[in-house]
Amino acid sequence: MEEAKGSIAFTTVGRPHYGFDIFSVILPSNQNRNLTDELTERRLTDGTSVNFNGQFVDEDETLTYISERTGSARVFLNRPGNPEPEQLPTIPKSLFHDRPIVKNGRLIYVSAHEQPATNLKSWSAVYETQIDQRKTVRLTPRGAVDYSPAISETGKFVAVASYGFRTWKGDFNELETEIVVFSTADPTQRKIVSQHGGWPTWLGDSTIFFHRKADDGWWSIFRVDLPENFENEYDIYIPRRVTPPGVHAFTPSASHDGKYIAVATRRRESEFRHVELFDLETESFLKVTELLNQSLHHYNPFFSPKSGFLGYHRFRGESAPGDSTIPHIELVTSPVKELSLFRINGDFPSFSGDGKFIAVNFDLDGLGIVKSDGLKKWKVIKDRMAFYTSWSRTEKDVIYTSVGPIFESPKTTVQIARVSFDPTHLDDDRDEVPAEVKILTREDSGNNAFPACSPDGKHVVFRSGRSGQKNLYIVDAVNGETDGEIRRLTEGSWIDTMPSWSPDGELIAFSSTRHNPDNVGCFSIYLIRPDGTDLRRIHVAGPDGSDIVDKERINHVCFSPDSKWLLFTANLGGVSAEPISLPNQFQPYGDLYIIRLDGSGLQRLTWNGYENGTPAWHTSGDVDLGLLSLEAKRVGDKLKGEFQEPLWIKFDI
Repeated sequence: MEEAKGSIAFTTVGRPHYGFDIFSVILPSNQNRNLTDELTERRLTDGTSVNFNGQFVDEDETLTYISERTGSARVFLNRPGNPEPEQLPTIPKSLFHDRPIVKNGRLIYVSAHEQPATNLKSWSAVYETQIDQRKTVRLTPRGAVDYSPAISETGKFVAVASYGFRTWKGDFNELETEIVVFSTADPTQRKIVSQHGGWPTWLGDSTIFFHRKADDGWWSIFRVDLPENFENEYDIYIPRRVTPPGVHAFTPSASHDGKYIAVATRRRESEFRHVELFDLETESFLKVTELLNQSLHHYNPFFSPKSGFLGYHRFRGESAPGDSTIPHIELVTSPVKELSLFRINGDFPSFSGDGKFIAVNFDLDGLGIVKSDGLKKWKVIKDRMAFYTSWSRTEKDVIYTSVGPIFESPKTTVQIARVSFDPTHLDDDRDEVPAEVKILTREDSGNNAFPACSPDGKHVVFRSGRSGQKNLYIVDAVNGETDGEIRRLTEGSWIDTMPSWSPDGELIAFSSTRHNPDNVGCFSIYLIRPDGTDLRRIHVAGPDGSDIVDKERINHVCFSPDSKWLLFTANLGGVSAEPISLPNQFQPYGDLYIIRLDGSGLQRLTWNGYENGTPAWHTSGDVDLGLLSLEAKRVGDKLKGEFQEPLWIKFDI
């Protein structure tokens, strides 16, 4: 069967706004005194793309870190006096790397390039590359999942936050990981030293600090002290809490002398995450980044080997040298040769018939259009809330959208709108395009959303809550339900939503909870003919043939241009990185997949710690990838670093 090809546009929640760079401060020799006049912040990375999760290699501020400058998360090294970062050897086919550490000529890191045997399991595992020999070995056993490696002072031991061999349970706010230690000489001999914890950091070769949510609800730092020859014992050790309740503390790093741990904190009185030092002797906090940048988030601190420097990453600043623009469209590395991927700065994109334009919602509010070369955008609806887009297959001047609030109940008024405009107004002299908005659904018909136009342009399929349940309906694309035809396509006490009409007109794909109506977070893909016949579920099985229908969450489905493939967002790959170490993500489904209509050929397209979704698929010949990678990078919105902290970090404890 013909392989997948074309161009896919999609959204990544928050990521276009990050603008991360890695910074450091020199720590005074006497850290008990007031730090206000002592700290000078230095930027260590160059402002290209996003740069994060660093570690110092030495006291000269040689730095290893993750950067997405090549279109995926890869490992780089900055050497003092060298203006160009050096990409370190890892696994060429891997599109996701995390938490790199360089010690004794070895690079230890997380990669997610090897598929587990079953779905609903993270692909993340720890690997080691001998830098000079470019020889790579997997340290995580096959079938196990490891995050956040840390290496002991001598390099003898590695600690990880491990999910073990278990299938992912769907935990997202706090992963149910264990702290596991193994020897670099024999990584097969693994020992659980704490049954609950994440993000380990070593003090010497015998003490590990890590974070977890305490029983009182506060994220806190704990420590476990390992006895001599602990690797030969069977005990699991009881950790001791280090940081007090009343402040959230996470992602620790221990100083080499054992006097301090650097932590990221969230305090009740602050809207921002800051890096602080916690004095282990006096059990008190010392502010660091709040003294430098009070109104910026700071993430994932790390000490240099002798604790002369403290590093972290943050938004680089609006006026900082480097990338200062959020491109309308940004290229992302694709694992499929004939399939191009690009991230769009907006939500719910859809292509015009000729592929020259993309309709999009900006910040889930209003309707806009972006040129597919990324060089221009226009606002079409700006005076009312709107979400989702579907460009008419036959009319280049008509876009369908949902008008009203998103994520509301079945009876909330949300209406399907037909938006008409003059396409000659899509020129470089305008920023706004006047449009006529015609409502196709009755105001008293409840929550009508997610319209998809038929290929002949005569009908629109959409989700409606008018019956008290969210099912699918088909309405006249021009006259609407008042003056034209409307008919019900599906019926039942479950959720049918996000339909997509195949380009050949034969099928409608949609997401549904009908196989498990009581679980409103569990969606699968279904196909149905426009006349309501031949309803069937697409079985998205793992390599072992397992079909975990009671836990899969599949949404945002759409067809390939040739109607032979389905593209969707799913939780099949679990979670790639510890969520607490990242800005806010809304859902535990976050990667794009494709599959043939017969359920074969399942392939993952994206790997990262973010939430990717709302994709659209078009033929590839209409998108100029050269412009996207060059001129388009400099055209877009001003980068302001506007992203949220995780909304599930609670203070009403």
